[in-house]
Amino acid sequence: MFVLVNLKAYPCDPVEVAEAAHEVAEESGVRVAVAPQAADLRAVAETGVETWAQHVDPLAHGSHTGSTLAERVADAGADGTLLNHSERRLKLAEIDGSLSAAERVGLDTVVCANNPEQVAAAAALGPDAVAVEPPELIGTGTPVSKADPDVVTDAVEAAAAVDDSVDVYCGAGISTGDDVESAAELGATGVLLASGVAKADDPKAALEDLVEPL
Repeated sequence: MFVLVNLKAYPCDPVEVAEAAHEVAEESGVRVAVAPQAADLRAVAETGVETWAQHVDPLAHGSHTGSTLAERVADAGADGTLLNHSERRLKLAEIDGSLSAAERVGLDTVVCANNPEQVAAAAALGPDAVAVEPPELIGTGTPVSKADPDVVTDAVEAAAAVDDSVDVYCGAGISTGDDVESAAELGATGVLLASGVAKADDPKAALEDLVEPL
């Protein structure tokens, strides 16, 4: 299982979380990554943790003020990037362009989707993984794997029907080791979470709980 922690724009210390994630990954053997704000990518990458950008734009070098360029993300030490999170929605053509930008510099990719139908559409674009995240469950502490497990199993089937090389991750409401275990039982190969770690008083303890069943 892959555990990807999105720090969003929460008022946490990204380096503290990254150090905790790196320690837990080393101690447990579980793949754990952190996705900080773009300004914090280099500092997070320097901790040794697997580092992901929260977004890259479907652009190359040029007159693009305010954009997040894949080349700069990679230069800062990122290993991968999220795309199309429910808080940063893209059109399909933009997702395709961002995937091309990520591929250009060797970034791994996860495309977020609301439901199995969107998972299928995203999988057709050839990302490394898709993450099914019903937006109504994001930040609630109620995992989709328990609230509506069929969404996860249907997403796994939808992705496999299009391209069985695309992994399926489970997001929205993941906060405990039981949630991670449930996601795995439903066929997900990773989880995407945020507040369960980013808002925790003790990020390392929260991460240890997440990976304990694994």
